[in-house]
Amino acid sequence: MDCEQLVAVIGDAVIVSDPAGAITLWNAAATRMFGFTADEAMGKSLDIIIPERQRQRHWDGYEKTMATGQTRYGHDLLRVPAVHKDGHSLSIAFTVALLRGTDGAVTGIVAVVRDETARWTEERKLRRRLAELEASAVTG
Repeated sequence: MDCEQLVAVIGDAVIVSDPAGAITLWNAAATRMFGFTADEAMGKSLDIIIPERQRQRHWDGYEKTMATGQTRYGHDLLRVPAVHKDGHSLSIAFTVALLRGTDGAVTGIVAVVRDETARWTEERKLRRRLAELEASAVTG
C-alpha cells in the first residue's frame, strides 16, 4: 500500500505535528480547508489554525498528551472551532493518533480533520428555529 499517495489524495485534511506542536506534514486537503500551502504550514506552530481564544486550552491538552502518551481523541471525535488563513471561522471535527518511535516515545500526533462548518451552521439554524417554535407554542 502506498501510504504517501493515500495521504496526498484523501479528502480529509491530514496534519502531523511534532512534540513541540510544529507542523511536519500538511496534505492537499489541509490546504483546501485552511488556505495555507504546505510550504506555508510546514514547520509552523499549529497556532496558524487555532483561534486565539482556544490556544491555551489546546496547548494544555497537547502538552498533557505529550507527557502521558495518551489521548482520548483517538476514538472520540473532537469538534472545535478553527481559523482559515483569511481569518474566517471554521467548525472542524477530528480524531488524532499518537506516532511513536521504535523506543515507544511519542514522536508526534497525526490529526485527520473534516470541515463541518456547513453542518454546524445548519444545526444552529435548526436549533434556533426549534426554540422559536417552542416559545410560540408556550405563548400561543
